[in-house]
Amino acid sequence: MAPFGNSAGTSLTGRISADPHGLLRTEVLEPQLRHELTNLLPYYIRAEKVLLAEYYRMGLLARDEVDALDQQLTAAGADATAVEEVAAETMSDIAFAIERFVTARVPSLPPSWHVDRSRNDLQATAQACYGRSRLLQIDAALVTFGRAALNAAQRHEDVLLPGYTHAQPAQIISPAYYLSALAEQVLHALRRIEAVDRSAACPLGAGAMAGQELPWDRARMARLLGFDHVSEHALRAVAQRDWALEATSELSLLGTALSRFATDLMTWGGAGHGFIDLPDEWSGISSAMPQKKNFPVLERIRARTAHLTAAHFGIAAAQRSTPFTNSVEISKEASAQVPAAFDTALSVLRLFTAVLDHLTFRADHTREACEAEHFGGFTLANLLTLNAGVPWRSAQVLAGRYVVAATEAALSPMKPDPALLQRLAEEAGHFVPDAGDLLRTAFDVPGALRAKRSTGSTNPEEVRRTCVAHSAELDRFDRRRTARETRMRRGAAELDQVLAHITAARPSC
Repeated sequence: MAPFGNSAGTSLTGRISADPHGLLRTEVLEPQLRHELTNLLPYYIRAEKVLLAEYYRMGLLARDEVDALDQQLTAAGADATAVEEVAAETMSDIAFAIERFVTARVPSLPPSWHVDRSRNDLQATAQACYGRSRLLQIDAALVTFGRAALNAAQRHEDVLLPGYTHAQPAQIISPAYYLSALAEQVLHALRRIEAVDRSAACPLGAGAMAGQELPWDRARMARLLGFDHVSEHALRAVAQRDWALEATSELSLLGTALSRFATDLMTWGGAGHGFIDLPDEWSGISSAMPQKKNFPVLERIRARTAHLTAAHFGIAAAQRSTPFTNSVEISKEASAQVPAAFDTALSVLRLFTAVLDHLTFRADHTREACEAEHFGGFTLANLLTLNAGVPWRSAQVLAGRYVVAATEAALSPMKPDPALLQRLAEEAGHFVPDAGDLLRTAFDVPGALRAKRSTGSTNPEEVRRTCVAHSAELDRFDRRRTARETRMRRGAAELDQVLAHITAARPSC
């Protein structure tokens, strides 16, 4: 960055007689400017152009003045380096930098340009526009991720998988069933993130905190910026950064859920399971143990989800207990981690999508695990009640005793002992006819999935129905995201048309 001038910054105000201290520049102002130029410059330029259209509508700028200012705003948006150089004379603030850039290039600056204006609502608007554009990226990545989950589910429709509760074998499920739950979690995130975007309101025209003195058409300005509505109350428009809190909150919640799915995959890929595999290009090695094949990408995914929670807590903590008005704390520091949160979320989704695209469940290993445990205990208790008339709680006790006795006798679930069940039932005062049929049905591994009949269950037909419904909903979210993008592009196109119409009829020199 170019060095600051000796006293150039003082020309911006009559209140302060010295430029910022060098330490303040290097520690705060210069990093802040680089951050804003990288992330916010296009949105500042667009908001400034909306202001031009309003100044013309109110009769405060002539056609040729709008044309000259518009050309230089376009130049500023196309040359961040030049704007950064100008910041040497503007106390390193992007709004001042843009103003000085334009001022230096317009020979006769119109006196009314920037009259009745404040940086407060301008920066709030630029930040909100940036947030909306990043939310649309998250939407698109989530839809892609959800489709990857459904594709992986379809590839493993016929695979059996042990399901666990409390880290213990519980019931037989399938990868398709499990991955359809992941797809549903994605849909939940999409619903909430869409709500954050829909609630976004345009702050432009709110001024410093109390509104503005000229008759700005705030609804028109919002439309030209692609917003659905304005932030009605001027103070709240500049005091809050709800979108930053809400967006990072949703990313934190998403990250928390994804960390749990990543944990399952890490467990299933580890020693004692061996249920999943990834291609070598998505795997890692040990520097000392050549026999190992690791899956560090899953560790990366899970670890990065923690950054999403940290970002949200940082933003919330920076806003907490601040006065309800505009401040540097709110407008600058509290939003500093927002770009990193979006970048991290997109990285997690890209990596996890690639994992799902290449994931393989090892059907031989998973079936062997399903056959090794007495997963049918719950079914046996149901059958004892429904077929043998044993009261439910007693049936639970009897099924549990059978599993304990069979395990102690090293009996495989695949080779049940009807005599053992009959003996245990008689000891409890019950008679169980057709004990062999009950045990074969209860511990039928391939039939375990179809034994469930309720909606949302492991039944393959129900899983397919769920996946079809999830796929249709992902398509609907994709269409709605496209519609929001179109609305934003339409606003930008209308703004270009408005400015073109103003300048097209300017008098020739």
